[in-house]
Amino acid sequence: MTHTVLARRRIRVGGIVQGVGFRPFVYALAREFGLAGFVRNDESGVLIEVEGDPAALSGFTASVPTRAPALAVVAEVRVDDLPPTAEPGFHILASAAGGRRGALISPDTATCADCLAELADPADRRYRYPFVNCTNCGPRLTIVTGVPYDRRYTTMAGFPMCRECATEYHDPADRRFHAQPVCCPACGPTLRCTDPAGTSLEPAGDPLAAAVAALRAGAVLAVKGIGGYHLAALARDERAVAALRARKHREDKPFALLAADLAAARRLVEVDGTAAAELTSRRAPIVLLPRRPDAPVAPSVAPGNRYLGVLLPYTPLHHLLAADLAEPLVLTSGNVSDEPIAYRDGEAAERLGGIADGLLTHDRPIHTRADDSVLRVTGGRVLPIRRSRGYAPEPLPLATPARRPVLGCGAELKSTFCLAEGGRAFLSHHIGDLENAETLRSFTEGIAHYRTLFDITPEVVAHDLHPEYLSTKYALELPGVRLVGVQHHHAHLAACLADNRATGPVIGLACDGLGYGTDGTLWGGELMEVSITGFRRLAHLETVPLPGGATAIRQPWRMAAAWLRAAHPDGELADLAVVRRQGARWTQVERLLGSDLPVPLTSSVGRLFDAVAALAGVRDEVNYEGQAAVELEQAVDPEVRDGYPMRMTDAVLYGADLVRGAVRDLRAGRPAGTIAARFHRGLAAGLAEAAAGACARTGLDTVALSGGVFQNVTLLHGLRDRLDGYGLRVLTHSRVPPNDAGISLGQVTVAAALDRA
Repeated sequence: MTHTVLARRRIRVGGIVQGVGFRPFVYALAREFGLAGFVRNDESGVLIEVEGDPAALSGFTASVPTRAPALAVVAEVRVDDLPPTAEPGFHILASAAGGRRGALISPDTATCADCLAELADPADRRYRYPFVNCTNCGPRLTIVTGVPYDRRYTTMAGFPMCRECATEYHDPADRRFHAQPVCCPACGPTLRCTDPAGTSLEPAGDPLAAAVAALRAGAVLAVKGIGGYHLAALARDERAVAALRARKHREDKPFALLAADLAAARRLVEVDGTAAAELTSRRAPIVLLPRRPDAPVAPSVAPGNRYLGVLLPYTPLHHLLAADLAEPLVLTSGNVSDEPIAYRDGEAAERLGGIADGLLTHDRPIHTRADDSVLRVTGGRVLPIRRSRGYAPEPLPLATPARRPVLGCGAELKSTFCLAEGGRAFLSHHIGDLENAETLRSFTEGIAHYRTLFDITPEVVAHDLHPEYLSTKYALELPGVRLVGVQHHHAHLAACLADNRATGPVIGLACDGLGYGTDGTLWGGELMEVSITGFRRLAHLETVPLPGGATAIRQPWRMAAAWLRAAHPDGELADLAVVRRQGARWTQVERLLGSDLPVPLTSSVGRLFDAVAALAGVRDEVNYEGQAAVELEQAVDPEVRDGYPMRMTDAVLYGADLVRGAVRDLRAGRPAGTIAARFHRGLAAGLAEAAAGACARTGLDTVALSGGVFQNVTLLHGLRDRLDGYGLRVLTHSRVPPNDAGISLGQVTVAAALDRA
């Protein structure tokens, strides 16, 4: 007679494993392998104990991370052997309370195929219900009010489940088992369509039909989504789009477009395989893609832009709206330019009442605002521009684990914060530009919320060196913490290292608009030897005055005056169109540059882009940050293959060489496309030569590229191709943006490494 040999294991699973269907998955897996035991949530994630045949145990253990639910992110699996207990059956136990919380919150996730099938099925009780969701999709971060992640700690707390929903919620075999936002028309949120004063616009009692009719009639609507309000208008209706642009005070910056599905997106933009995968992913970001010449959109959607930002529906409401309209819709952040997105209902009616003709809204509160995420896809690669909804608060790994909890406060533009503990960094959703009280409040409330969600109390706080940043002032006012000032461009490059799970040393190129330097000047074109613990500035773009300070950022022609003075200190410039266009204003700036008055100095590559854009007649004044550089890239003639020469001597890269080349072409009557192309190619060649030389001198073979300038894919590809040609390894961003949105992660990376050292 043979006896079955039993074995027992305890398996702890960490990561995003709560609220994503992990326990029912484990339950079904245990039954598949014929195992007994239990699974439960606890403060650290999921705890499993399984017992049975050793071979079956091995198969089960291997399957836990490889077959996990779609929304799960398995960060760690720890296995311990236990003595068998001959326990009968397998059970899902109640969540264990107590202990320090370490479980993670899932990002908000696009509607899954199963829920879409219910949404479209006339026989289903959730047919055309705008809030259908399950364990595999729906709101997460934006509805969580506290911990643990239970319904009572979400904004669904005010919607008691009906009997049918409760049955699904408590059934381990149902995909809605412990789906905290579960609801239906009988017990969940309701949709309303009103005017800004709150008066119903639903003569037939159908808010969605009323919204569609209003949009088709040329109205601008505020539409409440997962993370805040959007402003919507028909993309082909020039009058409606122009009205939206005027009311929102957004003169030129392109609007994003909602397409009903991938086929509809392909009628707007060129979609390759990588872009298709991103558009249809559970994260559902806005993807910037080359526009089709016959795209059926109004001129005011993206004036003069060769790219369009497109996204697909990611909530049931968006799916219904897009399907009923059957044509593209402008879908832009619900705010006046420079303000954070509106997300509270009363606030939205007040702030958007002067922009929107009506509101398509509902009564499920939003706790955390979250803008749409934005990517560029080019050459089969993904370049993040804004990491927010669909990504946050999914953790990023730290190459060097933090000895103590760390907070990174970020910079000023494209603000984010980052909390880190152990080997995990929680980079926040997009906050906005920290230039007004409302955005600062969003920043401070967001930090407090993340501290609660992840049970992290920072002991080390990292900040930018710029004393006037509101993020710096916030850090300096925190009591009882160790403060670590991190130079702006060191933080940029540390973020790139973190993005690539590297620690350095490497050669780094940090190119952006402006960052506070250690020598009192404003840096922005830096060649460094850098690691996560320190940097050495090896070279930089030559410094020029920033005439008028911040005014020069808004008026690129001022930078043209500064760079022309560097390139032609004794030259006659009256024949140049940029001089004639400015007239007396140019004369005033010339006098300022020639006086003894103090003027800030900058080595910024971003400001060099501004200068060349103004010289080439592309843009004299900007209406949004980086506009001149964006439009200069748009102007590039792809048929032009040569570039302006650029020298480097005495650790200085001479941008004036590029300006002299542009002036020669201007005087020869060559078009802006030629000048833009030769500038990009010359700059890429000069930066590559400088980086390769630094590698040769230091013995390093890796170059990291970071800073907002590297959102420019023409420059990025040109530089990367040249560095590849030198046989060098190139690190670029793929998970966090190269712009200032990545600064807080870089600060945390540096501060954690220094604290450990």
